[in-house]
Amino acid sequence: MSITVLISVKIKDFENYKAAFDSNASAREEVGISGRAYRNADDPNHAIVIATAPSKEVFVGFFANPDLKQIQQKAGVLSPPEITFLSS
Repeated sequence: MSITVLISVKIKDFENYKAAFDSNASAREEVGISGRAYRNADDPNHAIVIATAPSKEVFVGFFANPDLKQIQQKAGVLSPPEITFLSS
């Protein structure tokens, strides 16, 4: 059963963050994760990602990848993301 994941993160610049997020789409797709990044309408330095993953374990494993941490740094992520797992 798949899960929905909400990721909230402070960023320097949304356009830079979104470009980095979009450039990593194939890596997410390889493990069955799909997602879309949004800018908070009230705070341009706050991004929200809504994603779907096959399981919490798959998502956690993907998110723990050291390459992803480098991508986040280049994307201008300012603080550790807040992650919420949702199930129906």
